Amino acid sequence: MTVKPAPRSICLLRLSALGDAVHAVAVVRDLQQAFPGVPITWVIGKGEARLLEGLDGVELVVFDKKAGLAAWRGLRRELAGRRFDVLLNLQLALRAGLASTAIRAARRIGFDHGRSKEGHGLFINERIPAGGHHVQDAFRQFLLPLGATPGPIQWRLPVPAEAHDWAAAQLPGETPTLLVSPCSSHALRNWRPERVAAVADHAASRGWRVALCGGRSTLERDTADAILAAMRGPAVDLVGKDTLKQLLALLGRARLVLTPDAGPSHMANAMGTAVLALHACTDAERSGPYSDRRWTVNHYETAARRFLGKPAAELPWGKRVELPGVMDLVQVDEVVERFEAFRAATGA
Repeated sequence: MTVKPAPRSICLLRLSALGDAVHAVAVVRDLQQAFPGVPITWVIGKGEARLLEGLDGVELVVFDKKAGLAAWRGLRRELAGRRFDVLLNLQLALRAGLASTAIRAARRIGFDHGRSKEGHGLFINERIPAGGHHVQDAFRQFLLPLGATPGPIQWRLPVPAEAHDWAAAQLPGETPTLLVSPCSSHALRNWRPERVAAVADHAASRGWRVALCGGRSTLERDTADAILAAMRGPAVDLVGKDTLKQLLALLGRARLVLTPDAGPSHMANAMGTAVLALHACTDAERSGPYSDRRWTVNHYETAARRFLGKPAAELPWGKRVELPGVMDLVQVDEVVERFEAFRAATGA
């Protein structure tokens, strides 16, 4: 429900990462529901723009953060002569704050005091109310200063038909697929390849097809090779072979996705696919698959106490325990148990 006059134009700033861009899409859908027809501009990272190309009703303005000052100058040129009613700054990083200075807006809404860091408060003139532990809920707090309230969550990610056709060709038929996306961009969040292989072999023993997906980095290729070498049976190797749109389609076609805390966890969730997420470095209650965390293994509390000497409740919002050995808290048998619980609940 909207209770304040609608803004005439809205600019949203969220540069990265892929998972958080997916979270921001839900905010866009809320805005479109609350303020039909109001133009929305999104200043977004380069890879994230490729993921969300074709997002209906949204102008994507690409900011390549690797370009440094040139990116800021380019953004300033592209938005020259434009002034927005509202800027929603959904990113706490100093780089995003600096980028926001190229955006002219009367209202500059950012995070609450409790979550602010890296000088975030210098670049805003309003704050959202405190609340919402999960990133998705925190993002939806940005609706409240506009007089809008979140409705039923929706993403409706733009995936072209040809991407779905490609995914169907890679994973044909109706055999249930465990799609393994083993790598995060934060390497310390990744689970040991031999443990991934053990879970994959268990899924195969239950008649499931196993497929691996990932990007084109050396880490992702090496990790996939290690998993394949440790497996007793075969798997469909799609690592480095898809585009971001095709990845969305693959995630949507899988029955279950096995992944650490990484973009594919949130992409799969938005595509309506269940996720067996592996968390210890980060809190699944903050950054796990939003819609359904029944299949998630979460050892963040143990990691906080063992590696930082504090209970999780005493750590700042978003604090990571990214240290060697943290992901070893996740055991094969408990991941297999979650897989079997999913099978029992869904009849897969």
